[in-house]
Amino acid sequence: MSNTMNLTRAQFDEVMVPNYAPAAVIPVRGEGSHVWDQQGREYIDFAGGIAVNCLGHCHPALVNALMTQGQKLWHLSNVMTNEPALALATRLVDGTFADRVYFANSGAEANEAALKLARRYALDKFGADKTEIIAFNQGFHGRTFFTVSVGGQAAYSDGFGPKPQGITHLPYNDVAALEAAVSDKTCAIMLEPLQGEGGILPASAEFLQAVRRLADKHNALVIFDEVQTGVGRTGHLYAYMGTGIVPDILTSAKALGGGFPIAAMLTRSEIAEHLKVGTHGSTYGGNPLACAVGNAVLDVVNTPQVLDGVKRKEQLFREGLAHINAKYNVFAEVRGKGLLLGAVLNEQYQGRSRDFLMAAIDEGLMALVAGANVVRFAPSLVIPDQDITEGLQRFEKAVARVVAG
Repeated sequence: MSNTMNLTRAQFDEVMVPNYAPAAVIPVRGEGSHVWDQQGREYIDFAGGIAVNCLGHCHPALVNALMTQGQKLWHLSNVMTNEPALALATRLVDGTFADRVYFANSGAEANEAALKLARRYALDKFGADKTEIIAFNQGFHGRTFFTVSVGGQAAYSDGFGPKPQGITHLPYNDVAALEAAVSDKTCAIMLEPLQGEGGILPASAEFLQAVRRLADKHNALVIFDEVQTGVGRTGHLYAYMGTGIVPDILTSAKALGGGFPIAAMLTRSEIAEHLKVGTHGSTYGGNPLACAVGNAVLDVVNTPQVLDGVKRKEQLFREGLAHINAKYNVFAEVRGKGLLLGAVLNEQYQGRSRDFLMAAIDEGLMALVAGANVVRFAPSLVIPDQDITEGLQRFEKAVARVVAG
């Protein structure tokens, strides 16, 4: 291999498909909530690899789990099971409403499995007419053709030919629209308990109660996409635990592997039995490396110390952002829960979230956007308080830079 010191951002445009437009910075090393680029410049990470690096970079527990498992067994396929997968599935069942777990490699794959299961369950139990999936505008469920069609952002699903049928999109948090739409033809209602890509929008309690009530009335399944909200992000192991309702199917990915690709679909046994042998599968799903890391993630995250810490750190973020806004008046509100927060731009700064993102990079801070009007923060769940303080100081400089034009 050629000397990595010669690898540049310009090479991206020569060798990669142009569906991404990455920043000029190329990170080469990370530790905790800090990242260093090729030039040795340091950044504080408030992006968390898009809510993935739940324990920051190179957390000793995760590094150790990966190295230990890497010397034992990497891959078997699902012709056989393996100990890390059995251990992780057992812990997910013990820690949630679910009785059964299916492993995949990404959030989209877990959602694909959830949707296929919901359709199969309805077909087996209620017949061929019960196929409708209700989902919500601005929802995001992945980029496979089925999941992107269920997602409520036409820009992501248009332009690829005929779409999967039987999908209805409604406004999020609109109880009346939901009551008008759900019928005996509905097989599933799929939603994020807190919309991530759609702008860090929490579901109202009233809306979630209506989802559960109408699903029960019409024998439909409730699917919670917790790809972004799961594994401690909101201060609960899963966000549903703070909502007062329980879904029938839940999907988890991102933080579940702390940066190693893994996903899971969780459900009850009477639903799970409809994915009988041969109905669905994955070559890598449940591989020993991923599951060993997932077990290490749960060791750390599913503790009162970390989950309570998330709620406390949320307040530090909210106070810091309020302090910045008092000076510069750029945000209409701060939305979200735990360490999934969105600073919503006010009228004067509409459509300019990317400007704040780029200014932050210039100040040594990695952040995210959630659409054109929201700056998103999804840092490590164990980010030290001093890194929050220092990161917000850098963000304040970035805000000042944008305001000054």
